[in-house]
Formats: sequence, structure tokens, C-alpha cells
Amino acid sequence: MRSTKNLTLLSLFIVTVFSVEAQRDRSQRPSPPAQVSKDVNEAKITIDYSRPSKKGRMIFGDLVKYGEVWRTGANETTWIEVSKDVTINDKKLKAGKYGLFTIPNEDKWIIIFSKAWNGWGAYDYNKSEDVLRITVPVEALEEVMEVFTIDVSESGNVTFAWDQTQVTFSIK
Repeated sequence: MRSTKNLTLLSLFIVTVFSVEAQRDRSQRPSPPAQVSKDVNEAKITIDYSRPSKKGRMIFGDLVKYGEVWRTGANETTWIEVSKDVTINDKKLKAGKYGLFTIPNEDKWIIIFSKAWNGWGAYDYNKSEDVLRITVPVEALEEVMEVFTIDVSESGNVTFAWDQTQVTFSIK
């Protein structure tokens, strides 16, 4: 009887240890981490985010609500770091690290650069910490993009694409 209890406790301990270790290994998450980095006009641009998958779900307007602040990915707050002062769609942004939030809508998105870059999702988002907001048009994709993807082109265009939706802004 005692050996069965000890074996059960040992099994629970092992499962807990492996579960905690899996949580530490971000690559094993359902929405794994990704990072994109490019040199654009002598500025290093780095974006760190997590990549959720569509998995047959309706994304924009359902999973990601229209008109509400979204973390722009999954898990931790998506962040962008620029190594020197840049221009985002003709608006100035000082060198630094920023949370990258969005407010998706059917025809346009608001892209938000926030002082708050080190959090979980958008749960603690506070508009008073916004540094810059821009509005960009939505482009429809012909093909479904299964996994949320952020890309930075050599020319400085930053693209968010998921499902059949894409938005782009420029960094100069």
C-alpha cells in the first residue's frame, strides 16, 4: 500500500517537472516564438512575437475581435526594437524597444507602439503608454496564411499576415 502511494507521488512529481520544463521551452508551445531582424537604412529592426495557427478557426472578427486591442500574435507581448530613430509611415519613432499592439478592423488596422513591451498579451495594455499610433489599410490575401507571420523587407516594409488578411507599414 505504501509503495503504491510512493509510486503515485513519484509519478506526479515527474509529470510536474516535465510540464514545467515544457513551459520553459518556448519552442514547444502551440504558438511558438519567432523573431525577425533586418537592417533598414542603417537601423537594426527586430521584432519578437509568437506565431498562432489558424487551425480551422475564424480569425478576424471572431477569435481576434474587431475594434479591440490585440497582442499581435500570441503569448507574451509582441515587441519591436529599433536601434536608431526611424520614421514609421511618416511619423517619428525614437530608438528603443516598444510593445507592438494592434486594433484590427475589417478595412483598417491601428498599429500601436507602446512603452509597455514586457508583458503577457494585451491584458495590461494602457493607452496612456502609447508612443505612436498609425492607421493602415487591410489587404485581402488570395491564399490562406495558416500561421501568423511578421516579415520585414529589405526596403523596410513590415507586414503582418494571417488567415486571408495582411497589413503593411513602412520603416525608414
